[in-house]
Amino acid sequence: MNPTDFLQEAIKGGLKRLYGIELPQTEIQVQATRKEFEGDYTLVVFPLLKISKKSPEATAREIGAYLEKNCPDVDSFNVIKGFLNIKLAPAFWVRVLQSIGENEDFGLLPPTGKRVMVEFSSPNTNKPLHLGHIRNNLLGWSVSQLLAANGHDVVKVNLVNDRGIHICKSMLAWLKEGNGATPASTGLKGDHLVGDYYVKFNEMLTAEVKEIMEREGMEKEEAEKKATLLKEAQDMLLKWESGEKEVVELWERMNGWVYDGFDVTYRNLGIEFNKTYYESQTYLLGKSLVLEGVERGIFERDADGSVWCDLTEDGLDRKLLLRSDGTSVYMTQDLGTAHQRYDEYGFDEHIYVVGNEQNYHFQVLKLILKKLGFDWADSIYHLSYGMVELPEGKMKSREGTVVDADDLLENMYNTAKETSLELGKIDNMSDEEQDALFKMISLGALKYFIIKVDPKKTMLFDPKESIDFNGNTGPFIQYTHARIKSILRKASEQDITPSMTGALLLPKEEAIIQLLSTYPDKIREGGDAHSPAIIANYAYDLAKEFNQYYHDTSILREEDKEMRAQRLYLISIIAQVLVKSMAILGISLPERM
Repeated sequence: MNPTDFLQEAIKGGLKRLYGIELPQTEIQVQATRKEFEGDYTLVVFPLLKISKKSPEATAREIGAYLEKNCPDVDSFNVIKGFLNIKLAPAFWVRVLQSIGENEDFGLLPPTGKRVMVEFSSPNTNKPLHLGHIRNNLLGWSVSQLLAANGHDVVKVNLVNDRGIHICKSMLAWLKEGNGATPASTGLKGDHLVGDYYVKFNEMLTAEVKEIMEREGMEKEEAEKKATLLKEAQDMLLKWESGEKEVVELWERMNGWVYDGFDVTYRNLGIEFNKTYYESQTYLLGKSLVLEGVERGIFERDADGSVWCDLTEDGLDRKLLLRSDGTSVYMTQDLGTAHQRYDEYGFDEHIYVVGNEQNYHFQVLKLILKKLGFDWADSIYHLSYGMVELPEGKMKSREGTVVDADDLLENMYNTAKETSLELGKIDNMSDEEQDALFKMISLGALKYFIIKVDPKKTMLFDPKESIDFNGNTGPFIQYTHARIKSILRKASEQDITPSMTGALLLPKEEAIIQLLSTYPDKIREGGDAHSPAIIANYAYDLAKEFNQYYHDTSILREEDKEMRAQRLYLISIIAQVLVKSMAILGISLPERM
């Protein structure tokens, strides 16, 4: 039972009776009443004046009087400056609570038949995942869960950037300085080992450029052009694209190390995909599309052999699609990957979860696909998110100053353990139970702190702040759930069963039920906005309302048996909705803390 739908339908009937006109329900604007006014819901009357032919106040009073007389569930109304504030009867809220409790699928919207593909993660195989990747993965995962709750058929995909000059840099540095090092011989995760050689390459290149500058008196830009190391990396890329055996075998071996490392990090984050694509397997399809575009006169080839798409008439610039040596660029493989995915899945929407520094790239991608004649290009949506920054500033992977994802997860675990021990929240738990709890808290803290921020905003990440058990944090919501489960366990020990008894509701209980009833609306709102932050902050609001209610109201100590049973029922529903909402964020809630 949705209160907004109920009121819209009742008002629709009133408008027909009062003014003889039947409006579509979507044109009846009902919203939650602002806290400073009395009422549960407010009807915006101004759009209705064209059919009432009366002043806003007179129209609001007429509609309010009709509802009060003809709808037993409307308790009272008041009019303020043309806004009709409606208060619903306590019996109505009792029924709403009961309907929520009886609906196992509460919050899940009906199937739409729409297929949505979500690409996220998209790592490079020259370095391990870092804090920026964590935001990408957590955002991509939670958006996927949110869209599935909206009734869509969601396909989660990853695109591994496993080819290109950056990969060759790691390979070349390993050949020159690695001395045959492997993950087994060094004890390092494979992605960490390969990432170390990416940093090593840039150290070697910096040293060579400095030596050339000093020896020949050149500026840095000139010296970089003469650096042999960069030329060797470019030659290696050409050898890879031509299929030279030794280069391909080294590429396969080092990428294999990286994939093993990625799998560990994904598993620790609780991330999985329906399908993983590899740039090395899609760039050739992209090249064929580009060459076809040249033949059709869509693209143009310059004198040096490079291929470009002229977008100046579209208000953009010329976009490189193939280099003069025939090697492809990111855009080339993205064209091929998008084409392959549509052929395989026939998606209705394709969401790319990629940072906002790539806004132009996706604007160009859609435009080029349209020029190639693919109408489905309109279904591409770039979920552009802000970067994650630290108190000390931005991260730079080539300088080795990134916050490594694995190190961060370990530090979060240690912080969760330290904080829990300080607060004494693990009494009577076995070592195994403690370990599971610390993992749950640390992941909940990390995921919630990142996801609660609107995706479009740049965010500052503070690990210590994220594990605070007070305030807008994951551990606060986890502790709230554990507190509710503790109350329910004590009730069970006393043979008290939570149940709907029809007992009178307190105003605070009505407010909580109203908040519970908005959960499906938040699912829809979050899905439409591609923003799981809406669900995160809803869960926090619900947890906060429970804690205030628990502080001010007797539950187990309530002497009236019917009231006590109903209050237990209410808090059990709060716990259920907290579990549902946090599951969308990939966060588990503990039974005890």
